[in-house]
Amino acid sequence: MSVEIVFILIYFVAVIGIGIAVSRRSSKDRTGYLLGGRSLGAPVTALRMQSTSMSGYMFLGAGGLGYSQGYYGMWFALGDLGGGVLNLSIIGRRMRKLSHLLGSITSIGYLERRYPSIWTKLIAGPIALICLFLYVLAQLLAGGQGLSSVTGLGLNTSLILSVSIILIYTFLGGYLAVAYTGFLQAIIMVIGMLWILISTVQHVGGLTAGHEGVGELNANLLTMWGADNQYFGEWGVILGALLIFSIGYMGYPHVNVGHMSMKRPSIARKAGLWSTGFNLLFIPGAYLIGMFALLIVPNLDNPELAIFEVAQVVLPPFAVGLVMAAIMAAIMSTADSILLQAGTIASQDLGGTLIKNLSEKAAVNISRIVIFVIAIVGLILAMIQPPGVFDLVVFATSTMGSAFVPAYVCAVWWKKANTPGAIISMLAGAAGAVGAQLLGTGDAYGIDPMMAGIVASVLGIIIGSLATQKSHPVPPEVLAAVEETMRVAPIPKHLAIGEDAKLATQRPGDPA
Repeated sequence: MSVEIVFILIYFVAVIGIGIAVSRRSSKDRTGYLLGGRSLGAPVTALRMQSTSMSGYMFLGAGGLGYSQGYYGMWFALGDLGGGVLNLSIIGRRMRKLSHLLGSITSIGYLERRYPSIWTKLIAGPIALICLFLYVLAQLLAGGQGLSSVTGLGLNTSLILSVSIILIYTFLGGYLAVAYTGFLQAIIMVIGMLWILISTVQHVGGLTAGHEGVGELNANLLTMWGADNQYFGEWGVILGALLIFSIGYMGYPHVNVGHMSMKRPSIARKAGLWSTGFNLLFIPGAYLIGMFALLIVPNLDNPELAIFEVAQVVLPPFAVGLVMAAIMAAIMSTADSILLQAGTIASQDLGGTLIKNLSEKAAVNISRIVIFVIAIVGLILAMIQPPGVFDLVVFATSTMGSAFVPAYVCAVWWKKANTPGAIISMLAGAAGAVGAQLLGTGDAYGIDPMMAGIVASVLGIIIGSLATQKSHPVPPEVLAAVEETMRVAPIPKHLAIGEDAKLATQRPGDPA
């Protein structure tokens, strides 16, 4: 058995162990299984959110973009660097408090409570499910390709192994398993990325020598305008690249559920610091490694395997195993969160709407069944090898960000945001992003799909809300909760409504 496989097996045993350790704490009721009982502190909150956000994209898509387009990829990195702290700063504390006041335990249910209507769930749920499915498909494909590349196992065998491990610990521990494994995975990801970055820079003779070598191949790669200088002056495309992983995070249901699981609203401040530290250490490395891979492993058939191939050249065997564990951590930390969130939306939000008086146990079991089905369908499609990881991730995240960012932000910052405005915004944002991607507006008109979608979504919630203020006013209890959310004070018990109202009881003196 190779050293690489030994390291990966140790990692797999560790994440399954976490699932077993927390299973008794998290699976007794819906709040425990889906939110971990709202018990998480700043480090776990921040690193779970960031490991979930980063995904296999960083080790495949980002490396491939650096390999093919050089420093153009840094536009995505610049947006990514501030994404976590922006999300936590803008909606973190307020979303934690408002979700508590409204009795929300799911990120889509939160939207339905803030914008009361069955149509909120029936529109938001399918949009989120489709995007999350495409996103998890990208993770499964990334996991299979990476594991196969390093271990020599067949692609299908690697896919089955990856999916099996994810299902085991997600089934066992629910959200707590996802959160604590995400924390562990984030640490492994940083160590792995820094190790391979340092080894890569040393292998090419230092940063200056590496840049000189890349410049001899194609000087355009050292600019931020693409390999053929094709993005020079294309500010619509560049703004989209900046936005997709910066403000786009605020529209990802599987990320935003992290706000709701915090021990208390004030955790968001410290979590923002942890998030920023993680991003600075982790994000730039992937694009640099991908670019320097041109000097180490030239003429790759699949640029998305650049980081894997570089690792096997510049690292000793035992380190390759650690880096592979880091890559699997990035992939699995996103896949498990997406699967849990998809199961939650399908069972709790959509299923709960159709099935009255759904018991705690039945809701958890339905969620697990949906997770299993989505994972198996994704596994089958991944075996057929769909489009590249980068394309899938950009499509899914652009659509989610466009559809949901205004609805989540306005929920806590704009008292006039109402149900028609939110519904119009979600439909317009999703349609705008999907339509722009299908029409290729980036290449044809210099308008990135994320830009097109977010503009449509913002206009939708503003115009829709203002035009329907009289016919669809914000309900008084919701308005009172939103106003309370804007105060920095403990959560009042008398304002808590909904199925987790018991959680509104805070100890005297607890910060908000």
